[in-house]
Amino acid sequence: MVKSQGDPSLSLETRIVAGLPLVNAVLERLQIDRLLNRALPSTGKLSHGKALGVLLRNIVLNARQPIYRHAEWAVRAEAALLGLEEGEGALLNDDRVGRALDRLFDADRAALLTEIVLRAITEFRVDLDRLHNDSTTLTLTGEYRAADGALVRGQPTLIATYGHNKDHRPDLKQLLFVLTISADGAVPVHYQALNGNTNDSSTHIETWETLKKIAGRPSFLYVADCKLCSQATLAHIDKQGGRFITVLPRNRREDAWFRTYIQTHEPPWEEAVRRPNPRRRTGPEDVWKVVEAQLPSKEGYRIVWVWNSLMALEDADSRQARIERAWLGIERLQTKLQGKRCRLRLRERVEAEVEKILQGANAERWVRVEVAELKEPVFRQERRGRPGTNTRYIRRWRPRFSVTARVRDDVVKADERSDGMFPLISNCRDLALKDILEAYKFQPKLEKRHEQLKSVQNMAPVWLKNISRIEALLFLYFIALLAHALLEREVRQGMVREKVEQIPLYPEERECRAPSTERILAVFEALQRHRLRKNNRITEVFEPQLTELQRQIIGLMRVPVSSFSLE
Repeated sequence: MVKSQGDPSLSLETRIVAGLPLVNAVLERLQIDRLLNRALPSTGKLSHGKALGVLLRNIVLNARQPIYRHAEWAVRAEAALLGLEEGEGALLNDDRVGRALDRLFDADRAALLTEIVLRAITEFRVDLDRLHNDSTTLTLTGEYRAADGALVRGQPTLIATYGHNKDHRPDLKQLLFVLTISADGAVPVHYQALNGNTNDSSTHIETWETLKKIAGRPSFLYVADCKLCSQATLAHIDKQGGRFITVLPRNRREDAWFRTYIQTHEPPWEEAVRRPNPRRRTGPEDVWKVVEAQLPSKEGYRIVWVWNSLMALEDADSRQARIERAWLGIERLQTKLQGKRCRLRLRERVEAEVEKILQGANAERWVRVEVAELKEPVFRQERRGRPGTNTRYIRRWRPRFSVTARVRDDVVKADERSDGMFPLISNCRDLALKDILEAYKFQPKLEKRHEQLKSVQNMAPVWLKNISRIEALLFLYFIALLAHALLEREVRQGMVREKVEQIPLYPEERECRAPSTERILAVFEALQRHRLRKNNRITEVFEPQLTELQRQIIGLMRVPVSSFSLE
């Protein structure tokens, strides 16, 4: 509230409106507030459901604040748009929010999650014919010694520990976050938070069984990365009438057979996609080709080989960069070995250095290094003392090593034949090769949802040290991600309905064909409501003035314009 310097009785009160009416339109259709209040019964000045509802809206708006500053944001926002009565925002201190997260952890989150997801599927008519699954790591900063799986109020908790870190931080503890989305709008339909050292391959059967219950049938198409490709998992899905597409791991014999085959044969490739370069307008075309392997997998499933022109260029560039990095490392080692103060006098140590260089460059396959041993004379005095004209010397031989590298041109040439190629395995015998490829090509949309969690929504549970509260917070993040996806989907469907090809969401009013929720909400970020008070009584209300673009987005979502005003 700002006091007038000219008239102390006058003051101007400003409240945040932003994109809250759009967010609320989605949350209300999901009945989030009702479901939270039902699952978390409470008494007192502010219910647990209300506290978490405000936190959820904060996350969706990307206005994330540490828990201890949550009330500061809430009192600056329009209370009604947060589901609060006037003055309740000041009650949202870190203790109250923390207790609400405790109650959410204690609640039957699995049942609540299922109810919310089913509500989303029904209300927004989300098609579940194809579902995509992948995992990412949630990196934690700190010791988290208490995150050891101990029981909290009778419930087991997660183990924060070290594992294969997809954020490239093996020095930090982590949790595993498994997410499944629909091909229809990339809408999240399920998640799991697991121990940090959980192997991805062990999660698929449980996930698939849960998805079967959500979809109400086993016949949906399940798409995942190569960790799905275990004999037991694929057999489980296949025997129950499920369908799958995944990547055949490089260590399978079927992979080696095809790469050997193409050294002397040209497969009958079928062009599936040809489009302009998605990254550079003047770059080479993005071409995709497919061919079915002559023989099925050992389990009898189809194997479809894919070739992509841009991936082939990337493979070649990556291989060359690795070779050059290894070559440079060997040259530096050679210079070191020739130095007078070099202490590498044992062959085992030199060979260990060579292995370290090749592994670091990931170039063992293409670079071979020879270690040569030479004997150089070393002269020492026969006796101690100052050398003179009669001093006698003893000649001894000391080993000195030299390294030389060579590129295995035959291996490089052989690998060039399979640049840009990878195999897919599927039990879908009725799908065309092009359709199998298109299904798998949607997988990066799931990776974008993971990226959205970490960057756009700034998921950072490091603000909480209590592992049970982190688990509860991850539940809210999933709901926030669900709301993001549904809002985005509503706008894009509205564009199709209204035959709008693009809207100016980028800087300098550049057009956007596929608006993201982040871009959409950014358009509304500056919206505020002002109240003029005289002697603490409201004399006039200044409603947010909507732009033409804002009104267009509101119309695409079929949200009443009146939701942005008090009228």
